[in-house]
Amino acid sequence: MLYEIEIRTNKEFEIIDITSKVQKIVEESDIQEGIAVIFTKHTTTALIVNENEKGLLSDIEFLLRNIIPRGKGYMHDKIDNNAHSHLRAILLNPSIVIPIKDKKLELGVWQSILFVELDGPRFRKVIVKLCSC
Repeated sequence: MLYEIEIRTNKEFEIIDITSKVQKIVEESDIQEGIAVIFTKHTTTALIVNENEKGLLSDIEFLLRNIIPRGKGYMHDKIDNNAHSHLRAILLNPSIVIPIKDKKLELGVWQSILFVELDGPRFRKVIVKLCSC
């Protein structure tokens, strides 16, 4: 089963918790046990599993902005002026896999599924594929 989550981002860099949206898809599916594959369809976005805590989210942004700053003469900037966004995305992941048990995502107590916008604001799509096993 393939599902799609639509996301409207509001800033150039933004982290959005999509855990509840993915969990709702799982609950409304026929899958009791299996896996959820979550995939972002964009080269300047990413998915991470981590704690949704305001200070940590700021730290993630700070880290990415300092490791790969904007406007450092990247070759791709001659085309789109967003090379920093692409380069930041390669440090993260376009997809994650989460086990499902008893129609629930098997996340740890502090874990959330976080969508990372690196070149917004934009309209984005995330694919969720559920498989039983």
